[in-house]
Amino acid sequence: MTRNLWSLSPGHADLRRPDPAPQPLAIAAEPSSITIDVARTAMIVVDMQNDFVTEGGWMHHIGVDVSGAAGAVESLYNGLPAMRRAGIPVIWVNWGNRLDKANLPPGVLHVYDADGAGGGIGERAGRSEAVLTRGSWGAAITSELKPEDDDIFVDKYRMSGFFDTELESILRNLRVDTLLFAGVNADQCVYSTLVDAACSGFDVVMLEDAVATTSPSYCMDATIYNVRLCYGFTTRLDDLVTGIEES
Repeated sequence: MTRNLWSLSPGHADLRRPDPAPQPLAIAAEPSSITIDVARTAMIVVDMQNDFVTEGGWMHHIGVDVSGAAGAVESLYNGLPAMRRAGIPVIWVNWGNRLDKANLPPGVLHVYDADGAGGGIGERAGRSEAVLTRGSWGAAITSELKPEDDDIFVDKYRMSGFFDTELESILRNLRVDTLLFAGVNADQCVYSTLVDAACSGFDVVMLEDAVATTSPSYCMDATIYNVRLCYGFTTRLDDLVTGIEES
């Protein structure tokens, strides 16, 4: 799906990249309405993995209520096909840790394992497989969502999907400017990835009906407030789909 190509012929390289025709789309958003260029937009879906959103996964196993993710799952299930039809790349950014945890520092291993009892990231947490380990059921995208062959997959090892991953290189090769954010947890991995994207110069838009969190409601309120005030915009995936289908 790369859009970053030269034209080559014998004895000559044309360094001009192909420019897709602009596809402007006006959307109701906060703190103001926005117009995006669909041809320069990508969809980032963060951590919609069994260990976070599915009964029997890590969060559910340690007693966290994961039912709040159902709305985000439904929005993505209904909305992603329209994104693909519009030519918007769908990028799944998920925890995919090494089994030996060799690149995970103590601060990451500490997450959800405050007393060191062994229930955190990379541990078995009383189960047969290690939490969020690459290739495991827990690290897989929930079966309620159906990735397509042309989707892009990026493993991450921190709250942010940018640190020590290929994500930024992929986005630069796609030559996109605007990133739409969905997934869980809105106030943790989604927000961390969104902030790094904004600091790297991308325009960022959080899709409020396609994010969820297991944190208290005030965490979501603060996240939405900060996205609008400091980093970008918020809108709804269903509004975006309606705009695409009517354009």
